[in-house]
Amino acid sequence: MAEEHHHVPSGLTTLGRCLIAAGVSASVCSVVLNERDLLRIGVLVIVLALLAALVAARTRLVVRAERTLEPVRLSAGSAATAQLTVHTSGRLLGGGLVLSDALPDALGGSARFVTRPPRRGDPPLELSYQITPTVRGVHLVGPLTMRVSDPLGLAEYERELSGRTQLTVLPRVTELSGLPDGFGRGEGDAGATGLRRGLGEHDAMVREYQPGDALRTVHWRSTARRDALMVRVEERPWHGGVTVLLDRRVHAHRGIGAQASLEWSIELVASVCRHLMNAGRRVTLVAENGTTLAAGRDPEALLDVLATVRPCTQPGLVPPPSEGGELFAVLGSVDSALVQPLIAGAHGGHGHAVLLDVAAWTAPQETRPVTGVAAPARAFTEAGWSVLVGRPERGPDKVWNDFCRRLPVRLGSG
Repeated sequence: MAEEHHHVPSGLTTLGRCLIAAGVSASVCSVVLNERDLLRIGVLVIVLALLAALVAARTRLVVRAERTLEPVRLSAGSAATAQLTVHTSGRLLGGGLVLSDALPDALGGSARFVTRPPRRGDPPLELSYQITPTVRGVHLVGPLTMRVSDPLGLAEYERELSGRTQLTVLPRVTELSGLPDGFGRGEGDAGATGLRRGLGEHDAMVREYQPGDALRTVHWRSTARRDALMVRVEERPWHGGVTVLLDRRVHAHRGIGAQASLEWSIELVASVCRHLMNAGRRVTLVAENGTTLAAGRDPEALLDVLATVRPCTQPGLVPPPSEGGELFAVLGSVDSALVQPLIAGAHGGHGHAVLLDVAAWTAPQETRPVTGVAAPARAFTEAGWSVLVGRPERGPDKVWNDFCRRLPVRLGSG
């Protein structure tokens, strides 16, 4: 974006004001002490500061600036390039331009440039700098401001050249591999339970085999008749899909900034959801209060949602609405009583839980007690859930690999 400004002085600098104050003091003292030389010095100092302000006021400088970001959407830890193009016309009687592009602390703080004095006919000034965000979120880059002073630095003006540009920082995503057999299709353990609730073999419909279909669903009679591999689809099928639950409760997490347990949870959820969506699964992302945050098969839309997730003060866990799929819950600090509503409302009678050992993320200044994972893990296991434990040194790929090892696995993403 670009804007054009005709600048007027903002006023004297601190040095200029101090110089005038010194001149006034010297003049007063010269009268008291009857020292004409001191009076001359005091008047000279005052005139010098006022003359600097006058020179700055008569400067005719027109500045136009543009900023571009590439890319405007990136993952935390990746780098973006900010390109500044500054057009000037007129001549500056004084020092160079001081340009400052404001950045929040999460993006590394403001970028500052000092250039030589512009001259008439100069080509546009091209400046660039790198932005490496460490914290996900929607951040604003800018405004870009310019500060100009007289040769002695006694008077200056500062004006905004360009407004703000939005930068979307997505959560980190780890590439995953492998997929439990039938997970999210209604063909795994939970799905098989749902299929058995159908009316029987005589109520089955068939369709062509698709990569990833379980072999046990092959309808051999139709396969022989049509000379093509066909699979059985019940009239009352398990709807499939995966519901991923993200626990955002502020009191259930520990740690600060990008190293907090909540950020680890979001990275795991982002990695799992994208992996499942790329494998053709329908994913529903829900919060601890049962609210649906995102749904569908578009991983980019889901990552945009996760970029803006913030902690909440919800006291407990609310089971998500059942859509006939499997439940994959990523939970912070919980106890065995807190998880009972989740167990009772689980899809197909059981699900999968990743319990964060949040004590491992506790910062030195955090003294709040932390519930261990043993009791809730026992409650989930007794209810037929598969349970995994998350720790800061175990990335999403390690957790996912453990999950796949506990269930039959189909290699690849299909």
